[in-house]
This record gives sequence, structure tokens and C-alpha cells, in this order.
Amino acid sequence: MNSPNSWFQFALFIAALLLVTKPLGLYLVQVLDANGRTWLDRVVRPFERLTYRVCGINPASEQGWIGYATAMLVFSLVSLVFTYVILRFQDRLPLQALLNPQGLPGLTPHLAFNTAASFTTNTNWQSYSGESTMSYFSQMVALTIHNFMSAAVGIAIAAALVRGIARQTAKTIGNFWVDTIRVTYYLLLPLSFMFALVLVSQGIIQNFKPYTVAKTYEPYTIQVPKTDKDGKPVLAADGKTPVMVDQAVDTQTIVQGPVASQIAIKMLGTNGGGYVNANAAHPFENPTPFSNFLQMLSIFAIPSALTWYLGRTVKNQRHGWAVWGAMFAMFIAGSLVCWWAEAGGNPIHQHLGIAAADGNMEGKEVRFGIFNSALFATITTDASCGAVNAMHDSFTPLGGLVPLFNIETGEVIFGGVGAGLYGMLIFVVLAVFIAGLMVGRTPEYLGKKIEAYDVKLVMLVLMVLAATILGFTAWASISDWGLAGLNNAGPHGFSEILYAFSSAVGNNGSAFAGLTANPTDGNPHWDTTLGIAMLVGRFLMIVPILALAGNLAGKRLVPASAGTFQTEGLTFVVLLVGTVVLVGALTFLPALAIGPIVEHFLMRAGTLF
Repeated sequence: MNSPNSWFQFALFIAALLLVTKPLGLYLVQVLDANGRTWLDRVVRPFERLTYRVCGINPASEQGWIGYATAMLVFSLVSLVFTYVILRFQDRLPLQALLNPQGLPGLTPHLAFNTAASFTTNTNWQSYSGESTMSYFSQMVALTIHNFMSAAVGIAIAAALVRGIARQTAKTIGNFWVDTIRVTYYLLLPLSFMFALVLVSQGIIQNFKPYTVAKTYEPYTIQVPKTDKDGKPVLAADGKTPVMVDQAVDTQTIVQGPVASQIAIKMLGTNGGGYVNANAAHPFENPTPFSNFLQMLSIFAIPSALTWYLGRTVKNQRHGWAVWGAMFAMFIAGSLVCWWAEAGGNPIHQHLGIAAADGNMEGKEVRFGIFNSALFATITTDASCGAVNAMHDSFTPLGGLVPLFNIETGEVIFGGVGAGLYGMLIFVVLAVFIAGLMVGRTPEYLGKKIEAYDVKLVMLVLMVLAATILGFTAWASISDWGLAGLNNAGPHGFSEILYAFSSAVGNNGSAFAGLTANPTDGNPHWDTTLGIAMLVGRFLMIVPILALAGNLAGKRLVPASAGTFQTEGLTFVVLLVGTVVLVGALTFLPALAIGPIVEHFLMRAGTLF
């Protein structure tokens, strides 16, 4: 951590984030106002009106929270089924020579379900290697379109909740269809188009060429499953594990395809699903330090700007900045801890002389180094993105604890596009409620009384997160199917399970890479349980949040008094940060104690897993 260059990059990132927050926030105000005017109106407005006309949408008609939630659920269900069908039959669709030149087969039912649920929920967990599983058509239509739609839905839900806070005696919170269309047309599409061009300039590919087969300078050995005379895999004594044999090869397959267009929206939309299995560690997805910097900035850009949108909409800009300040403080703390842990390295490896004394480079790209790997890991798990430029499974125990705990806070530290804001506003309501209890008066938030119904909805959201993560983790930890997916034993293996379900429920999508969720024996348990966890983590949290928005919209404003708790300033920021950290710690500390925490002490004592 004594590198001046790394500190300079950290300061540069913070400055760039501050620089984009207000202008993009102002633009979000224009986009999320159904009658707002933007600099793209002349080009985009005709397409917006045509879409309304074709779809039978009345942009002047608003919905109550039940109508808004119903529209969101129907839209998500249809898109999930649409994606499932494409993935199952990707080898039977038209234009195979152009859009599936590798002749990749359709996905198995459980993998198609997992992937459809993953991209519908903005999770983008991948139980597959993109370059060897997905056709160009599946990558572009089934997955990239979802990257736009799921991100737009998240921003729409955040806007609905902010309207509920800002309005009084109102019965509506906006129109789901209008919000989703405007976010897609005016925000995500133009930003992604421009960002994709920048990424192409850095060396990210964008084509429809078949994969390139290159001859290597000398043969190398790979392990492949042993087969019998009928071509069936030979299994070990347990009847499940395939027997592997060495095979010499002298060629290498180099992936091609429409990569830049997917990377742009995967970062801006905090989706995270990689075109290739190595994700942002692959040079075709993230070739240069500059592309790495831009991708990290793009992950935080919209979530950060939404806090400015919050302040402008509720007519209290200091409150918006206070929420931003709470997010920023937790981001800085997590980044420094993760960087410190990775810079300290693994003492066992250092003692054996197989690692440098100045840090843990296992699982990291040399062109990014320790700081950029730790910063990327913190950002991507703060923001429910899931893109990775290093393998979190190879981090030190405390280095891996940071991204894991980031997810378990509900990923409200800037968070996903929309999801971070509405998740943090849940903690804001809880913090205000706690403040009210401290002074013995009915809590108020921006002039609205927080009553029992509101607190019940808040607690329902928090209980869904905790119960689903811990419940599935406990089940997998004692089940044969759960243990069969592990490549590591002891506390590290437990951390792999805990991280997987935290990532699924938190709609993050990153993983401790040692876990095999789609095994070669066709066991569907991991794919199926993770898919269910993703759907629960998305929709069983959104519906109570929309109910809260509807209830707040119908309340009257009450005048501030001497006892009103101010929701701006340092006191509020400290209370909000404390609420997020304490809820996360009290909920997940027992699980973390038998995972990364005990692994840290065992590592210091000389034991590895």
C-alpha cells in the first residue's frame, strides 16, 4: 500500500466519480420525468411515441403500486420464458452459419433455467463458459437485451420509490412501461453505444467471425474425460466423477464475436455477465489499464447519479448528498481493507518462497496488479455488478471477506442501477425509525411519519435477504449435491457456498471460482437452487418496496419541529452507516466466523485449504 501510483489512481477514480455524479443525476431527472425534455428528444422522441402506440401504452396514465408491481412481474416473467426458449433451442434457430458458426448445442433444462433467471434478475451469474456455450444469437438477443431490460427495471423501481417519498396524498407512483422505455431509450442505449465505441478503441473486439484456430509454437497438454469404445465417459469408482487423461494438442482456439456491445451495457447496467468465462480478466473484455479504469467508473456512474436524482426529486439536495456520503464512506473502508489484505499477501506462500513478500498475486492479472484487482473486486460487489478482473477465490481470507460482506449488506454501497438506491432507502427508513425510538417520538422521514406498516415492509425486505442466503447455504452445506460442487475443503469450501448464495440472492453474479455449479454429471441441484435464490432475491424484495412506495405516496406532509430528526449532515450519515453495518454484521457474522474469519486465523497458523 506504499505505492504512490496506486494512491494517485485511487484519488483519480474518486475525482472522476464526483465529476459525473451531478451532470448524470440532472439528466436522470429529465429522463425519469415522463414529460421531461432531453437533448436527445429530436432523435429519440419519435421512437418513444411509436413504441407507446404499438404497445398500446398511454404515457399520461399512471399506476398505483399494485398495478406497477403487476406490470413489472408480467414483463419479467415473459422475458424469462423468452430467454429460456432461446437458450434451449439455440442450435435450431435460423441463420446458424452467421449467428452460431461454432454449432453450439442448446442448453440443458436446468442450465437454461438458471441462466434465464440470472439475466432476468440482473444477477448474471454464469454456470457456464460463455465462449463454449452461447451462440452469437444467444449472446446478443437473449443476454444483451436482458442487460438493458433488467437494468431499466431496477432504475424504474428506484424512481417509483423516490416518487412515493416525494409525493403526498397521491394514489399513483408512475407508469412502469413509460419508466422502462424512457430509461432504455434515453439513458442506457445512448450511453452504451458511446461506451462501446470507446471500448473498441481500446482493443475490445466486435465482429461476427467464426472462432480463430491458431497453431501453437509447441504442443501442450490438457486433461480430457476418458471415453470407452462407444464414446461414453469412463467414471471413477464413485460412479460420478469422470476419469481424466492427458491429451497433447498443438492448436489454440481464439474467441471472436460481438464483445464490445455486451461489455458496455454489462458495466453500465451493473449486470456483470462476461462474454467469456474469464470475464474482465480476459484481454478481449478488458485489454488495457484505461479500459479497466473506465469499466470501474461505469459501474458506479448511474448508481452514484441516482443519489443526486433523489435529492433533486424530494427537494432536499443535502439529503441526496448525505445518502451518497454514507455509500462513499463504506466504499472507501471496504476498498482499503481489501487492498491491505491483498497487499499483505499469504505468509505461508511467502515463507515457502513461491510468492513475493509484497502481496498476493494469485488469481490476478499482472497488467492490473494488486491495487486495481482489489479496487475492482470492491466496486463490483458494492454495486451488484458481478464482473471480475481477478478471481475472488484466490484472494486472501480477509480480502475475500470484503466482497462477500459487500453483497450481504444488500449491495447498497452505491449498489446496482436502481437496486442500490432503493435498497439504501430501506436502511434510511430503518435508521429514521431507530432515531425516533431513541428520542421517544413517532419517527419522520422528509415530513412523513414512519408507522408500523412501513417498518413491517422494511423488515420483510431484510428478512427475505437473510433467510434465503442462510437457508440455502445451510442446506447445501449438509447435502451431497452441495458438497459435490466444492473444489476446496474446510472453511474455504464453506465460504464458496456462502458466497454463491449471497451472490445469487443479492443479484450480484460474481463467485468464488472454486465452486462447480453445473457439474459434468448433470446434477441439477446447484443450477436450480441458485436460480430460485435469484428470483427470490429480486422479486420478493421489489414487491414490498413498491408497497412501501405506495404507502408513502398517500401520506400527508407534517411540518418539521424541534424534535424532527434531520436526514442530512454527519449525524445522519453516521447513523445510516452504522445501521447498514450492524444489520449486516448481526445477521451474517456467525456464518462469516466459520468461513473467511476462521480461515484467516488458520492461515496465520500455517494451514491452507
